[in-house]
Amino acid sequence: MTTFLTPASVLAAANKPVGVFDSGIGGLSVLRHIQAQLPQENVLYFADSNFAPYGGRAEQFIVDRALAITDFLLQQGAKAIVVACNTATAAAIKALRARYPQLSIIGVEPGLKPAAALTKNNTIGVLATQRTLASGKFKHLSEQISASTGVRILTQACIGLADQIEKGELQSAATALLVQSYVGPLVAQGADTLVLGCTHYPFVLPLLQDAAHRATSDPVTIIDTGRPIALQLERLLKNHDLLNTSANPGQLQAFTTGDESALKVALSNLLHLQASVALVTVG
Repeated sequence: MTTFLTPASVLAAANKPVGVFDSGIGGLSVLRHIQAQLPQENVLYFADSNFAPYGGRAEQFIVDRALAITDFLLQQGAKAIVVACNTATAAAIKALRARYPQLSIIGVEPGLKPAAALTKNNTIGVLATQRTLASGKFKHLSEQISASTGVRILTQACIGLADQIEKGELQSAATALLVQSYVGPLVAQGADTLVLGCTHYPFVLPLLQDAAHRATSDPVTIIDTGRPIALQLERLLKNHDLLNTSANPGQLQAFTTGDESALKVALSNLLHLQASVALVTVG
């Protein structure tokens, strides 16, 4: 039997929120682009801050967290899921799509393709967590890009950087030194294009730019994949008749497994947003 959606049911489905999750506040860099591209969409943002960051966690742990968080967001009415975390995407996106084959699920892919297209000297550097760089998904993608373009891909595990950003130390001397220690070697090896392989890193973009400038007088391009994610979300929502066409701005509801006040401060300081934040236990 064929099921036909009435205009009212289509509207009701479109009004449902988009679920976005990350290990902590890094996904706010993706949320920023989603709200700029799709201001009418209602959004549920989930920060798994009690377990942040995911970078040093075991793969199965991350898979279990991603499945539990997605279950929670679907219980809250989410019509699509954005995995706004490179580490969680690398570890868990396959498991999420296997459990929910009909659900629109958008992950965060390192911007290797645009970097390969932009590099002038065929050398790009990737800044990411240990878990992302060690994943089979990343290795397969990097090998594929290298083979098809001839671009040399250098990688740098940025141990501790996501922790600094979670703590709100976006401009501290300690964070600046950490960034310099990671960016410097990549630029010294010839990378003229840097890929931000963790959604936390755009929040220290000024430090990244300064570190690159200190390492070379030549221009260095830095790639943030937040906007392509928002565009992909828009395409999928349109394809499934789930795009919210309301003239009213969307509402944001935030959840955290950590400190409610810390997430409120991050939303205010980083995105200039005031939102309700609920403390939840998931999994």
